[in-house]
Amino acid sequence: MTSDTRRALVVRGGWDGHEPVTISDSFVPFLKEQGFTVDTSEDLAVYEDAERLAATDLVVQCWTMGTITRGQCDNLAAAVRAGTGLAGWHGGIVDSFHDHGYHLLTGGKFVMHPPGFHDHTYQLSPEHAEHPVIVGLDDFAIHSEQYWVLTDPHIDVLATTTFPADDVHDRPAVMPAVWTRTWGAGRVFVSTVGHKPDDFDVPQVRVLTERGLLWASR
Repeated sequence: MTSDTRRALVVRGGWDGHEPVTISDSFVPFLKEQGFTVDTSEDLAVYEDAERLAATDLVVQCWTMGTITRGQCDNLAAAVRAGTGLAGWHGGIVDSFHDHGYHLLTGGKFVMHPPGFHDHTYQLSPEHAEHPVIVGLDDFAIHSEQYWVLTDPHIDVLATTTFPADDVHDRPAVMPAVWTRTWGAGRVFVSTVGHKPDDFDVPQVRVLTERGLLWASR
């Protein structure tokens, strides 16, 4: 799956609480080991360069609570539709932008998380057990944020997390947490896990994220 010609573009910024530089930097050595040349951008103006996006095999987006213009969003969606991969984790991809139909591209939208960090588990989807992102992995537990999301029916859910019943919800809610989708000729990988750097110390989180980056890439 490696090639010395593949190009990755890491687009990072927005809310500093998600440590976009620190966490995205932790994946750069892996991408280089897999044969990518890696460029980084801390300016959304990079999405205005349609030619550059078309020549990119993988966009790794780590940008929370930003504002994207229609032209930037349209260029990103067009590049993915033509074959450029898009991948990201946590708020860097599902709480990035709330404009211009961006979430139609990613297949999911952040709504809320319970206050603070708490222990919760992620269950891998048996129907996708042979998917290259999760094959051979086990369910895992983590102490971090747990995302409640709204999702598109045109996604393949690779892992879920369950919210218990509470004073508002009369029954537990099984929530998509890791998914993939296609967008034209392109692939999109999304994981809702990854609020803080040590979330990726959980072996399954690190492995499925690395695999997701490779799966999404052209």
